[in-house]
Amino acid sequence: MKGNDFIITGLQSWDIPIGSNAIDIARQFARENRVLYVNSPLDIMTLYKGKPTPENTRRKAVYKKEAAPLRQITENLWVLDLPFLVWSVNGFPDGPVFDFFNKWNNRRIFNYVRKAAAELGFKNYIHFIDNDIYRSFYSREYLKPALSVYYRRDNLQPFAYWKKHVARLEPLLIQKSDLVLCNSADLAAFARPHNSSSFDVGQGVDLSAYNPKAVYTLPDELSTIPEPRIGYIGDINSLRLDAELLHALALRKPHYSFVMIGGQDKVFATHPLHQLPNVYFPGSIPKNRVPEYMAAFQVCLNPQLINEITIGNYPRKVDEYLAMGKPVIATRTNTMELFRDHVYLCINVEEYSGAVEAALEDNNHNLEDKRIAFAAGHSWENNAATILSYIQKKLKP
Repeated sequence: MKGNDFIITGLQSWDIPIGSNAIDIARQFARENRVLYVNSPLDIMTLYKGKPTPENTRRKAVYKKEAAPLRQITENLWVLDLPFLVWSVNGFPDGPVFDFFNKWNNRRIFNYVRKAAAELGFKNYIHFIDNDIYRSFYSREYLKPALSVYYRRDNLQPFAYWKKHVARLEPLLIQKSDLVLCNSADLAAFARPHNSSSFDVGQGVDLSAYNPKAVYTLPDELSTIPEPRIGYIGDINSLRLDAELLHALALRKPHYSFVMIGGQDKVFATHPLHQLPNVYFPGSIPKNRVPEYMAAFQVCLNPQLINEITIGNYPRKVDEYLAMGKPVIATRTNTMELFRDHVYLCINVEEYSGAVEAALEDNNHNLEDKRIAFAAGHSWENNAATILSYIQKKLKP
């Protein structure tokens, strides 16, 4: 698919320091199409109480007219910050009051986006909505795109912040979108009763930093931790990870080291896991050092807690583990069935315990090569091509 114009709106700013589906997709689209990536606007609450993150610093600079709203990133890719404030609507009661102010926000946002797109010469643009349920709810009415695509990459409904309004709004947004694309079968299954043009397109992963053939130096923080090291790298969050399973597993394997790398929430920070001598929490590490730490593990874990938040999620970190050729043990879900030929899938501590032994005993170069090849198939280039193929089909009369 070439020569089209895309406008992308989403929940994550271009300036965030972590990975983002929408940003990776935008870069892929822009290889042969033009893309305008719109950062979410600064709201009143964030202006006065928001943390000085890179994305907030940039948005405040644009609002104060200290920086230009439009930036050109590559030949075909622009990023737009909005030079005005919008209402902080999430606190309003669900119903007419929320809808009034949310519609006001949408009208202001997309009137400005439409003018910026016109200045760039964009025509018959495709609007790609990255899980942006509030701020893109009325985009079809005000932006008037040639095609409206809702990208559902996460189930926001169980989260406390979103609960008040999303259960009502998301099905309505799905209904009025021309196409709904999801990164897992479970997320697509939710969307399909509301819109028959709902499809699972899988997930892309940036694996360029993961070189299994490289020689990595053992990080100092891990040098005193004995092998075998059974490790996890990522956000250590009790809504997504099963702390009790980890505790039980570490108790069963007292001679194995369990290494949890990343920032912890309050539940994990005060959990009895910290009292076990074979469990280690080195803290957060820079993104560019993840492969170095991952290389020091003999086995990688994704001990997911099964709930409304996690059940349909695509586990990007599993692809990253596999890209390094590592044996991987993960909790069994419908989405994880995609990995069943390359990952040890478990449902309880007994199965996890057996899988740890099997992963250590069975590993060999042939299995490592198969894992690496499998992960390579999930590149962003391949995933974007799949997304574009669905859009192309929808555009054809």
